[in-house]
Amino acid sequence: MAISNNRLSKEQYAENFTDIHPPFETADAALVEANRCLFCYDAPCTKSCPTGINVPKFIKQIATDNIKGSAHTIFSSNIMGAGCSKVCPVEKLCEGACVYNLMEEEPIEIARLQRYATEKAMAGNWQLFQRKGSTGKKVAVVGAGPAGLSCAHVLAREGVDVTIYEKEGKGGGLMTYGIAAYKVTPQFCEDEVNYILGIGGIEVKYSQELGKDISLAELKKNFDAVYLGIGVGVARKLDIPGEKLEGVVDAIQFIYDIRAKGYPSVPVGDKVAVIGMGMTAIDAATQAKRLGAKEVTLVYRRTEAEKPCTDVELDIAKLDGCEVIWLAAPQKVKGSGGKVKQLVCSVMKLGEPDASGRRSPVDTGETFTMNVDMVIKAAGQVPFEKLVSKYKLDNTYGKLVVKDKASTNIKGVFAGGDAVNGGKEVVDAVQAGKDGAAAILRYLNIQ
Repeated sequence: MAISNNRLSKEQYAENFTDIHPPFETADAALVEANRCLFCYDAPCTKSCPTGINVPKFIKQIATDNIKGSAHTIFSSNIMGAGCSKVCPVEKLCEGACVYNLMEEEPIEIARLQRYATEKAMAGNWQLFQRKGSTGKKVAVVGAGPAGLSCAHVLAREGVDVTIYEKEGKGGGLMTYGIAAYKVTPQFCEDEVNYILGIGGIEVKYSQELGKDISLAELKKNFDAVYLGIGVGVARKLDIPGEKLEGVVDAIQFIYDIRAKGYPSVPVGDKVAVIGMGMTAIDAATQAKRLGAKEVTLVYRRTEAEKPCTDVELDIAKLDGCEVIWLAAPQKVKGSGGKVKQLVCSVMKLGEPDASGRRSPVDTGETFTMNVDMVIKAAGQVPFEKLVSKYKLDNTYGKLVVKDKASTNIKGVFAGGDAVNGGKEVVDAVQAGKDGAAAILRYLNIQ
């Protein structure tokens, strides 16, 4: 067993990381699907979208060959509608709410239709919003992720001058650095960021990290308001012996490296264990397999009924050949010569229900050992507790506390996205950015 980054040819790599959700190949195919829609009154698909996209309206616009109008309807509610059409767990959102499910029929392919319209808009660089005249107000946005970009775009539309401070070298946040490459390519993410910035009035300063290169005090001094869309931090530690052995890696860093470095820079083991069962764990597991790992096993301390990922995501991992062990928790990592050799896991069982009815896993005292040469930690992410506490921002274990959806305890400072909710979907962050912009506009007496 050995970790290697030369398991695939360049052609194999390209094939393994190609688009997992291909778009409609022809306009006719999109029209046929659009005309399946029943255009429901009080549509459940719209209600289930965190950004409130008017789904029947944009589909009707596609059906009548009004693609530009369709894209405008989508972007009016979700300026990252193109990216969300690729990464949203639509099976538990819009498509999961489609009335066709009640008829035991396949739901409308809302995501593909949304992708169809928005990608045409991006390809044609259709700027569908006109910026209002400058108000003279300036707002600093920290973080060029979905929340920050969404907030910045709404503010720019209203004539506010926005400066975004981003710690990475590219914008997009989780979309660019934290999602499987077969869902969204780095090039697509770059194109989407550029499209959003195309409205004008938004300057992005890269390699600028809050608490290191810039401070909250100077932002408050130089701007009329500040929006914090800083996301969450590194993967949660397992706090078990052997965690620092060579071959134990963070899922976020693993995915980041694949996104940032590409072929053939990212090494992978022969036998890989992934700890966790969220979307990040699934992305890490499937990508490890697609990088050439012979065996990939997801280890989760609860049962399948309690998994945080969707059935669709888990099916992708299983189809890629990933195995799953339920009711197992990592106990220790064993190594030799400083490198990972084995993962020892505790066998768990579900205990008695608590007051909420939730049954927590309990150690049975039994263990089993897996031979591995790589362990990927994907047991959640940790908010920036030290950073937010440093600036005396109200928080709960690092998660910022806001009132009225966006206002922090510091006057003129607003926040949203994963920094507040601890880590949800991209579409939730986009809505948080809209909420933040609305709160800032009220604060500046612009609306």
